[in-house]
Order: sequence, then structure tokens, then C-alpha cells
Amino acid sequence: MKPHDIPQVSTMSIPEKILFLEDLWDSITADESEVSVPCSHKEELDRRLERHVRAPGNLLSLEELQARVERRK
Repeated sequence: MKPHDIPQVSTMSIPEKILFLEDLWDSITADESEVSVPCSHKEELDRRLERHVRAPGNLLSLEELQARVERRK
């Protein structure tokens, strides 16, 4: 299904579409057991947790992270 398949969506403003998407996402995630997490995501989380356990002091502060993001722009 595409957005143009729902006539009401095409008449919505951008803010209305964003609110609609938020409501739609909330309805999807209301029952977490219905949303499967891919194994690759679980594996990546396990790798990141293990890396943190091995070296917990290697975390960036919020300011450091923001600076890195700004440098990439």
C-alpha cells in the first residue's frame, strides 16, 4: 500500500502526516510481542554490550558525540 492509496493522506498537511505516522507507529508497537527483532540487530546489541563491559570508560559524552556529528556535516 502506498500513501496515495489512502485519499485522506494526500490532503493532509506535513504536520498532520507526522502526527498520523506517530499514531500509526504507536498502534504497531502497542504489543511488542507482535514486532520481531531481526537476529542481526540482537547480535549487534550483544557486540555493543560486550564492548561496553570490556571497556566501560570508552564512552563519548553528549558533547563529544555532538561535536563528531557536526564535524561530519
